[in-house]
Amino acid sequence: MAAAEVEREVTTTISLGVRPVLDAHVNLDTLIQSLDADNQSVVAQVLAANEPTALLLALKGAGRGNRFMVNKSGTTIGRAVDSGIFLDDVTVSRKHATITFDQEFTFTDSGSLNGSYLNNERATTSVLKSGDEIQIGKFHLVFISNKSSGTNSKSDNK
Repeated sequence: MAAAEVEREVTTTISLGVRPVLDAHVNLDTLIQSLDADNQSVVAQVLAANEPTALLLALKGAGRGNRFMVNKSGTTIGRAVDSGIFLDDVTVSRKHATITFDQEFTFTDSGSLNGSYLNNERATTSVLKSGDEIQIGKFHLVFISNKSSGTNSKSDNK
């Protein structure tokens, strides 16, 4: 029986549910005002930068309070140790998503098993706006950028 049997890889999907961290009535200015002085200073630097720059603030998850910088060269997000944004949890794929810049910042899910959510909607490819909430596994991140045309958008999945 063992010789003819083909070895199979077993994968599972973990459903975490999608719950917003930010209250629908909270705008980006209110969020920034609620941050501690150190985070407010970093956000101010991002918003005042001359080069296209963005920041992801972790609002929920094991890395709560962490800040991740994204510049115009973009970044990778995942559980692989060489990811630009390393999210260490089994709910995150090794190569989960990327953020790129070409006139505006764009979020792209890399075909992850558990998917990615932008403003509580499943996202594959979406243009990011300041105030957008990204959920990757257990991590809830808020996107803040000096190069976005609006705030708190809904995803434009393609």
